[in-house]
Amino acid sequence: MSLLITNLSAQQLRRAADIKEKIESLQNELNQILGSSTEAVAIVAPKKRRRMSAAGRARISAAAKIRWAKVKAKGK
Repeated sequence: MSLLITNLSAQQLRRAADIKEKIESLQNELNQILGSSTEAVAIVAPKKRRRMSAAGRARISAAAKIRWAKVKAKGK
């Protein structure tokens, strides 16, 4: 939303407030119908961290050392 509130007219602010009230009213009505709240829906299980094996880290380290050796050799 790149439009600043300070650039809006009083009429536009009133209209925005009316729309916001309607949205909240409809959201409450929907929650009553569904029997749940939006907070319960918004809860997401935390992502599991991926673990890298020691062998995988060693392969990545070795490849990086080879790449840097090539870069340094070209510079001389």
